[in-house]
Amino acid sequence: MRIVIPLFACFLSSNLAQSFSPERRLFNKITPLSVSTSADEMTKETLFADKTRSNVEEYYGKTLQTSSDLKTNACLTAGSPPKFIRECLKNVHPTVMAKYYGCGLCIPQYDLTGCNILDLGCGAGRDVYLAAQLVGANGRVVGVDMTDAQLDVAREHQNYHAEKFGYKNTAFYKGYLESLSDVKELEKGSFDVIISNCVINLCTDKEAVLKSCFELLKPGGELYFSDVYSNRRVPQVLREDSVLWGECISGALYWNDFENLAKKCGFPDPRLVEDAPVTIKNKDVQELVENQGHGGLEFYSATYRLFKMDETLLEPACEDYGQAVIYKGTIPRAATKWTLDKGHVFEQGKVHPVCGNTYNMCKHNPKIAPHFEFIGDFSTHYGIFEGCGGGLPYDRNGASVDKSGGAASCC
Repeated sequence: MRIVIPLFACFLSSNLAQSFSPERRLFNKITPLSVSTSADEMTKETLFADKTRSNVEEYYGKTLQTSSDLKTNACLTAGSPPKFIRECLKNVHPTVMAKYYGCGLCIPQYDLTGCNILDLGCGAGRDVYLAAQLVGANGRVVGVDMTDAQLDVAREHQNYHAEKFGYKNTAFYKGYLESLSDVKELEKGSFDVIISNCVINLCTDKEAVLKSCFELLKPGGELYFSDVYSNRRVPQVLREDSVLWGECISGALYWNDFENLAKKCGFPDPRLVEDAPVTIKNKDVQELVENQGHGGLEFYSATYRLFKMDETLLEPACEDYGQAVIYKGTIPRAATKWTLDKGHVFEQGKVHPVCGNTYNMCKHNPKIAPHFEFIGDFSTHYGIFEGCGGGLPYDRNGASVDKSGGAASCC
């Protein structure tokens, strides 16, 4: 049995033994993804959502004061961020950095100059201020969070960063991710990119979050985010445990349920960028899961990108039209190769056969299209793209797979 925690931002209490004591546990019913069919079920769902929000807000707003309060091995990262990211982080105020409880960066790797970016669950604003440097003076970065204490820190340092960068291009608003329509400052169809770092996992109504993201994105824009997923559906007895929920475990979606939910919300072809199992050897966590008879559960950190495109441009499956693309090597800091997703690492100058969906993802995103040559059209259909479909998309051993050398599988 493996308990694995996300690479980017999943947090355990600094007093784990106390966290798992009986008096700290709350057993509230969590309803399935389907809509409730009775008033009683709807009431219970509402009560659970309110309690979950309260618990999460207290933990991130009061329990954790600085990142040094994270005293367990739950927060792990695959490695150091790229040099240009490290240089940007040097410009972020030390207090904001100290209030950052994540372990990585979740942002697409292409030129973001002039983009409008929305950060869901922005906390004290580290990623907002990082992205603010990448979009430049003509771009804008907006952060949304439900925790007043975190937002106070973010807003307190806006002028510092405006002076540091030479421009002010950030804004912070309080709001719940399940109710983004209530944040009136967020205009529909106004964002090029939406990012989120292991926060959607903590939401009780993930469908509402994804639907709002679809509405807020511009055509061709994308939701680029990391979260936790499981190899099977998390049983109800674990989903009812508020401690496991708050620690990014019991709120995890079964990966296939997530992909189907994304499709339902307007993203017909979710693309997995990277994933990894991060095992923690914690006796309390392992025993809690195993004693319930669910030792076969596995959890994975995964980063996905979901493109908002016209429904005529993306099909439910990867179809073969005999098309190909050639990467020009012109994306900044990616002269040799550029990664669209786990199945597509494009080497500069090489002809890469692709399915119709991949062709359109590259062609209809204004930040990606100028860096590619496009071969072929949709006049002839050759069937399903060879090798597509299948089971668990994650690597159990944590090894990454470089598929840049061939086209046996599209995604």
